[in-house]
Amino acid sequence: MNNIKRVLTIAGSDSGGGAGIQADLKTITVLGGFGMSVITALTAQNTIGVHAIHEVPPAFIAAQFDAVATDIGIDAAKTGMLASPAIMKIVVEKIRQYDIKILVVDPVMVAKGGAALMDPAARDVLIKELLPLALVTTPNIPEAEILTDVIIASVSDMKAAAKIIYDLGVPNVIVKGGHLLGAAVDVLYDGRDFYEFPFERIKTKDTHGTGCTFSAALATSLAKGRTMQAAVAEAEAYMAAAIRHALRLGAGHGPTNHLAYLYVQDKEKQTHPHPNPPLEGEGTKGK
Repeated sequence: MNNIKRVLTIAGSDSGGGAGIQADLKTITVLGGFGMSVITALTAQNTIGVHAIHEVPPAFIAAQFDAVATDIGIDAAKTGMLASPAIMKIVVEKIRQYDIKILVVDPVMVAKGGAALMDPAARDVLIKELLPLALVTTPNIPEAEILTDVIIASVSDMKAAAKIIYDLGVPNVIVKGGHLLGAAVDVLYDGRDFYEFPFERIKTKDTHGTGCTFSAALATSLAKGRTMQAAVAEAEAYMAAAIRHALRLGAGHGPTNHLAYLYVQDKEKQTHPHPNPPLEGEGTKGK
């Protein structure tokens, strides 16, 4: 029997291929899942910026959701760009209807180039209705600041923000530290402990779609049955390879390399022919 995990991305399309639905489907595939999509918006986008946005009508979003859920089924899902309150509400309705337990919420608010990707009115729906349905949410520092009204300038600030977001009803919060000056670290809070995931700062401007890619990797790893810490560790490893081997395409922020993890894994197998044990407890527990 085919036991491939079915991972749904509920997000906007990026015509440039580096973020959104396109990045998510590449990531899910490379990590061994079966990717499916509910497209919430079409964007005319490239490495320079977002040039136009066409929101998908909520009824058609619902139709996509129903088509996938009633036939193929959903083991895990992630949300990305949900631009308006109406889109947010229909997505919330469908997540509840199909009782999706493994849900990663990436609170996409602003594109890499600065374009707004969420109506301010949608933030209330995000906070009050969508976040409480999530197993985990993955805000970067600017998003965490918007969600908490905390100015984040240190790892301690990241932890304070994570606690506030946890209190909104999310059992696991990952505040990503890529925008932080100094130490490069992501922080996971599970309501009891903090876990720090240090990562190498790679000097490149080709980081388009990193948030989408990370959340898709996390959803796929969770779908495969990994613990939260192990899933974060796998997503971190995937991102490290994707950024280290980023693609110099376009004139602006180029995309990461979604295939790079395969090369890294293949090299590991050649160096260490015996299978690695499952990734467990890769984060460093902090106070």
